[in-house]
Parts: sequence; C-alpha cells; structure tokens
Amino acid sequence: MPPFRPSFHDPSRREVVAGLAAVVAGGSISLGRADAGREVARGYVFDDTGGRGARGPTSAGVAGVMVSNGRDVVLTDRDGRWQLPVESGDSVFVIKPPGWSTPRGADGLPAFSYLHQPEGTPARYASQFAGVAPTGPLPPSIDFPLRRAADEQTRFDVLLVADTQPGSAEELSYVRDSILSLVPSTGALFAIHHGDVMGDDLSLLGRYLSLLVATGIPWHHCPGNHDMNLDSGASSLAFETWKRVFGPTAYAFQHGTVTFILLNNVERLEPGFAGRGYRGHIGDRQLAFVENVLRHVPRDHLVVVSMHIPLVGYEDPTNPADTTGDRHRLLELLSERPHCVSFAGHSHTTEHHYLGRSEGFVRSYPHHHHVLTAASGSWWSGPKDRRGIPHSDSRDGSPKGFHVLSIDGNRYETRFVAAEDHGARAMRVMIGCDRTDALLAPSASRGGGCQLSRIECETARLLVNVFDGGPRTRVTLEIEGRSGCSEMLRDAVRDPYVAELFASHPDTCKPWVSATPSSHIWTAPLPAGLAPGAHRVRVRSLDEYGRIDVGHLLLEVTA
Repeated sequence: MPPFRPSFHDPSRREVVAGLAAVVAGGSISLGRADAGREVARGYVFDDTGGRGARGPTSAGVAGVMVSNGRDVVLTDRDGRWQLPVESGDSVFVIKPPGWSTPRGADGLPAFSYLHQPEGTPARYASQFAGVAPTGPLPPSIDFPLRRAADEQTRFDVLLVADTQPGSAEELSYVRDSILSLVPSTGALFAIHHGDVMGDDLSLLGRYLSLLVATGIPWHHCPGNHDMNLDSGASSLAFETWKRVFGPTAYAFQHGTVTFILLNNVERLEPGFAGRGYRGHIGDRQLAFVENVLRHVPRDHLVVVSMHIPLVGYEDPTNPADTTGDRHRLLELLSERPHCVSFAGHSHTTEHHYLGRSEGFVRSYPHHHHVLTAASGSWWSGPKDRRGIPHSDSRDGSPKGFHVLSIDGNRYETRFVAAEDHGARAMRVMIGCDRTDALLAPSASRGGGCQLSRIECETARLLVNVFDGGPRTRVTLEIEGRSGCSEMLRDAVRDPYVAELFASHPDTCKPWVSATPSSHIWTAPLPAGLAPGAHRVRVRSLDEYGRIDVGHLLLEVTA
C-alpha cells in the first residue's frame, strides 16, 4: 500500500494552502492581543480560479469568507486578509463559501486547512501509527486558494456513509467492492463519512485514500472511535494520525444554500474510567465553533450537522459511549435555525429520532436526527455471497449500505441504498411466530413465499422490516381477495431472519455480533379464517417524505 507522507503538510500541500514567501501588509483584521501562550496566524483567501496553487502579486483576495481556528470564526476583509489566534495543535481552515470550490490534493481530499504543531506529536506519546511531524514556526502568511464554481447548483445529492470499518486488508477490499464501487452510480457531488473509517488498523488509511480518488468525488470525514490512536497514552493525542492524514477533526463548508458542519464527538477518556474508554461529547470549543459559524449563516439556509456517535440511541440511551452527553447545548444552538438536520453512525443500526423540547430543541416541530446504516453492516460478519463478500446484515436486520441526501434549496430527503442488489431492496416480509420470534417459513425472508397449516396461521404473525423506517413511517397489510387493509404496528422485536442467520453461521460472525431489537419492524397477526389455498400478501410502506414502497409474499395455507 502507498506509504503515508511524513507530515500532513508536506511541500506539495504547502504549495496549495500556504504562500510561504508572502508577507502580510498592513490593515489585517484586528482581533486584539492574543491570549497568553497563543500566536497570531495571518494570511489571505485568494481567487485561484486559474489553478496556480499559490498566491502571486496580482492574485485577487476574496472578501467575506469565513476562516476559523476550530473555535473562533472571522470574515476576510475586502482584500481577502484574515488573522486568528492559534496554539500548538490547532488547525486553521477556510470555510468554503457558496459559488467557490477548494482544490484537492493528490490524495483526493479537499485542501482547505493548515495544521500548526511546531514540535509535532511528542515523542513520549508515540503511537504504533505515525502522528504529526514538526510543522515548524508559523509561516508569515497562510494563504487559502478558492476557485470559482459559477455552475454550483442548489439542487444536488450527497453520499452519506458510516462505519466502513475494515480491520484488515481483506475487509478493505470488501469496502471497495460493495460500497465504493457503487458511488459513481449515485450521482452524488461529494461524500461525507461519519466515522469509523477504519477498524483500528490505521496503516490501511493510505490504501483507503487511493480508493477514494478512484470514486471521482471529494470526500469529507468525521472521526470515529475506531480511528483513534488507542496506544497514544494521552487522551488529548488520540487523533494525531487523523490530523496528519485528514486535517481538522471538526470543520465546516458551504454548498448552494446549505452549511455543512462536521464535528468530532468522540472524546477519549483517561485510563481508569469505566466503560469503553471514550464517550460521546462535543465540548466547549466545538460548540463555540458551531455558534460562531451560525452567526454568519443566513437564516433560510439548511444546516446539516454530521458526527460519529449519535445524539441519542435506541439500544441504550443512558450509555455515555453510545450517546452524546452535551447534545442539549448543540440542539439549543440549532433551535435558532428553521431548517436543520443531523446525521451520525456508530451503532450499526438504522434509526430516526425526533428530538424536541426535552432534548433542548425548542421549536414547534422536532429536530430530525438520523443514525445511518453501517456500510460494514455487522462488522463484515456472516456467510459470503457469490462475490466472496460477507452478507453482513446489520444487527437490526437492515442490509449493509449507505444513504443519499438529496438537497433542494433548504429542503432535504434521504434514501437508503443497500449494497446488495444495487439498492433495490427496501423491506423484508416474513412470517414469524409470536412466542419465539423464529421464522415459521424461512423462505419467506427471501421474498418468495411460504406454506403454513391452518393451525399455524392461528398463532403466526406477519413481520415487515422496513430497512430505513422510523416513527413517521406507516405500514399497512392487505390480503388479496379480502376487502380493506389493516394498519401494522411498529414493534421493538428482533428481525428473525437475521437472528437465524447469525445463529446458523456462528463461525463467520464477530464474537460480539447478535441480533438486537429493531426500531423499524412492523408486525400484525394474520387475518383469522384464511381458507386453504394460495394468498397474495401485499405490504405498503409510506415514509415521511411521502414515498411508497411495496412488498409481497405468497402464503399457501394447507388444511
């Protein structure tokens, strides 16, 4: 695999993001005296539409552009100048405005930031995976190029990915063949990865980046708990490899009438804490960053916030490793925005939450928080398909895959794309038993049909897993030849197909993998008095965006 560069800012990237020979003239934005122990970084945001990569004496500055140190946010003056206080470990970055683009480096990642870490990662905290090499003193001017994007649209699609999580070179090949190979067909302009890019083995990052380049679109990333330097010995240095490879752990950019904010809500805990060694926490610095960005965002913009750990979760809403402890403060800030949505990964389930006043979101309607399907499903577990890739359905029964966020001005919708069948599957229709969750007819899980006796029909129930369903999804059941349809009820049960799949192939599953109660299963008893013969069962789901999906099952009743 390609070796890592010794530093996030090697000379070629410096040519893109910093004009080292430039000297700041007078008239910079005045911030007052820097805090003790902090320096002042200065620079320009300039028009690089011609693609030179470095600011020249005739380069035009771009006014009114946000630049940040991860907490403070300033606007460039009429000449494109900015200045900000920084301390070691800070990244300074430009927040791409609408109508402009940032160049991409050879690794395919957007080039928009400069890391200031003069001494690099302290040697006494060296990790198995390389951290930050010394960046040296601040350059006289840190210059960010922007290129005009006059054709930027307000209607576009974004790929939303979470938890690719390859723990080996073989599993990274699964990511390539089942997820990344589908990217060109989505038509998405760019992608946002919601963390657990890796499964602890950060040596795979170089090869991962080379695969991203081949997808043809820019990728943005939030860090996850499996992207940390777990052996760093200091919680504050948990993301040194991340900073070297990806840059800031939190940042923002704008496209059309949308402001995208990416956060790092994985806080590594010092040794001695109970639990998994981390918690969901945004922290004062990032919350200030969100507040400062939003000050410069028009109220009619859509605000999209991405993170790794969910704000809340179904499985264990009190577990600090699976929820975000200071979510109320974030939701209070978002309460000021009439158009907003947030996304997370982490749980390897698909969930929709609607958070209201009790969670800090004080509006007449709740905030939509969407926990995304894991691209790795059940951590690349289960028997392999004809391509040699594990089926790896998630613990809640949804297939592995990703989502597409469709933007139209300040409105949005999402859709789920299953990695198998090129996204064709929207639901699984099954006949199960009330007492055990076991499938009475395993073939039903494949959408074909099943055969039950009249006695079995008396205790059987229909189960429907709507893979991207949630509290606002409505599911109805209809049996051909019978008048009317009946409403099905959302039920917190396990998907019996996935439970049997895991139980039947334990040698192919990771040790911790087991079926879990799902937030998107609907159940109903079979209608009484079904006569012997064949019956077509029709299931119809209506989602919150008004879209309809239909599933069928052929049920044969014997005497």
